[in-house]
Amino acid sequence: MKSSSALLFASTILLSSPVAAAGPNVVASIKPVHSLVASIMQGVGEPSLIVEGAASPHTYNMKPSNAAALQAAKVVFWVGPGLEAFLDKPLDALSGGAKVVELGEAPGLAKLKFREGGAFEAHDHGDEGHGEEGHKHTEGEAEHDHAAAPEAAADDHDHAHEGHDHDGFDMHMWLDPQNAKAMAAEIEKTLAEADPDNASAYKANLEKLNQRLDALDKSLTATVAPVKDKPFIVFHDAYQYFEHRYQVRVAGSITVSPEVLPGAERLSQIHAKIKELGATCVFAEPQFEPKLINVVIEGTPAKSGTLDPEAATLDAGPDLYFQLMEGIGTSLKTCLASAS
Repeated sequence: MKSSSALLFASTILLSSPVAAAGPNVVASIKPVHSLVASIMQGVGEPSLIVEGAASPHTYNMKPSNAAALQAAKVVFWVGPGLEAFLDKPLDALSGGAKVVELGEAPGLAKLKFREGGAFEAHDHGDEGHGEEGHKHTEGEAEHDHAAAPEAAADDHDHAHEGHDHDGFDMHMWLDPQNAKAMAAEIEKTLAEADPDNASAYKANLEKLNQRLDALDKSLTATVAPVKDKPFIVFHDAYQYFEHRYQVRVAGSITVSPEVLPGAERLSQIHAKIKELGATCVFAEPQFEPKLINVVIEGTPAKSGTLDPEAATLDAGPDLYFQLMEGIGTSLKTCLASAS
């Protein structure tokens, strides 16, 4: 009898306990976006990821499994065609009626224009005979300006997947935790509308995520403070948002777009720039050819390091965004502090 009573009591507790309803099928394009979505969906479900492992959105080719995931999705999150150009046509071809959310147009997002000319290679690439399909940016040269103010995205933007006109904005927007908060707010709003049964869970998760992002912001400020005045060169110009937020000194990039490798003339220009500015470090990225870094620092006192703006070396999940940002801060501090 005691055993039967215990089983009955346990069954009653289980039946009366609140159980989260199954979450919708959600797809995220890249790891940083996936991490924010996974944080909002904790306890409800897990989003699928398109660009897995060490792959880069700049050079990615769709797989059949990716197409199947998109067709089954109720919600798809991406940054936009200026970054994930490979997704533009597949998203237009979706037949399942998925809600497609372009986080590069999230309300409250601080947006910075691409830099061109001088230490930041122009996007034309005409002297090297390369095109750059899928990346249309403003023409002309813009000098590097720390004081350049970001522009906020319009709040009345239609977030459905329609026309795309990015006016040459840098799409690596997640590299500012305040932008991550704007993206997370749009993610939470979209999920709550698509899945009202779990709206309270999404709201609670957003509050927790915002607290973590605020703490991360303070931590990064302290991490890079001792080295923020030391100039450095990056592989491609992906760090403008981090630079603007924490006032570190990016002196130039080897290339603007990593799918277009620099020619000998460009490498020579960067080599001269390192000597001219006294750049203390030159940073590679995990997905791209590290030999280029050795070429440009040869004969200079500059050291080499690695930055990972797209989390190529990290495991996907809710903690990835924090590991990504902390990794950039730590790498900057380690290389710049050790350089003379």
